[in-house]
Amino acid sequence: MRKILFSLPVLFSALCAFQAQAGDIKVLSAVVKDQSIDNAQIIWQRTGESSQQAVTNANGVASMPADLSDDGDTTMIINKSGYSTLVVRCPCDNFTYALSPVMQNLDGLRVVLTWGRNPEDLDSHLSYPGNHVFYEDKRGQDANLDVDDTDSYGPETITIEQKHSGQRYVYAVHDYTHGSGNEKDSTAMSFSHARVEVYVGQTLIRTYNVKQDTTATSWIVFGIDESGAFHDINQYLSLSRQGLAHHMSSLIEAASFEDHSLITPAIKQEAKRINTRGESLYHDKNLEDAMYAFQDAINLYPSYGQAYSNLGLTYQKLDRTAEALWANRKAIELASGNTKNRVQASSYYNIARIYEASGRWQEALDNFRQAKSLREHSAYDKGIARMLEKLQQSQ
Repeated sequence: MRKILFSLPVLFSALCAFQAQAGDIKVLSAVVKDQSIDNAQIIWQRTGESSQQAVTNANGVASMPADLSDDGDTTMIINKSGYSTLVVRCPCDNFTYALSPVMQNLDGLRVVLTWGRNPEDLDSHLSYPGNHVFYEDKRGQDANLDVDDTDSYGPETITIEQKHSGQRYVYAVHDYTHGSGNEKDSTAMSFSHARVEVYVGQTLIRTYNVKQDTTATSWIVFGIDESGAFHDINQYLSLSRQGLAHHMSSLIEAASFEDHSLITPAIKQEAKRINTRGESLYHDKNLEDAMYAFQDAINLYPSYGQAYSNLGLTYQKLDRTAEALWANRKAIELASGNTKNRVQASSYYNIARIYEASGRWQEALDNFRQAKSLREHSAYDKGIARMLEKLQQSQ
């Protein structure tokens, strides 16, 4: 039996067209279907020009400035207290966006899929040991498909309430419109402008865009390894829904995730340039702008260890602990060369302190011990002693 659309929570930005005037931006709630967000601040920025602003009305609608150039050189930022800040590259005219409430769980995350008018039905899939969350099985262990969209645009959202240590996760997109029949040679998904966004804490940490002019009905987007580090997969295959489920299971059981991204020297050079700009912003204490720069560098070059290190430090300065946890895990996975043990030990120590601050003594102890196994340091010994004392007191 095919999907039924439920009025359950949704997430992030939709490339959804809506019935409004040209030049309108509509902002919706990410957790209450079709609920408008009023009094959201929208800022448009262009290099070398003064920023322009608007505020959404009671219907969640704001008009773009008449003299604004709505092109790829314009960045739109949507803010409202209690919600993650949404940053998108224009064109932005006549699209709908939804704000995600800040997530409180250190080990939670949200993933949103949005796309254009065609194909009508793209599906989100999340696979992990003993679970496959998608339209036929919306609830897994500590993870849910919050809404299922069948008539173009999205959004479709999967929320992981609690990521389980020691388990792998794989997220994928499937073109149900073309992948359920005999149209395996379809390129429709590649021209759908499909976009996948990942939220941790109060921050949009990763953005994935579908590769154009590609024959595929399945897009395996990313994996999360046993320690919680993200791995960009970006693999395109022509599979049925059942074939996709089998392939996702094989990735979970494989020896390691493979990076299927093609990173050219030119892309690396541009990422390094953006990272350098972020470092300059950081030293000038423009922390949020620095954060966005480091994120842009990582979106271009997902294995850029220095950008992750800079991002983790910036998150800590901004008091974004869940995000700092994610960045430190990725720094551990990317560490290499003569400094590998030192970088990994420091990152495990940072993770331990985050868990300690949240009162999760066992997780903190495990990470202090990981740090000590890589490098001797009195701070690691003191941390282990503190956590053993806390655990003994709690018994």
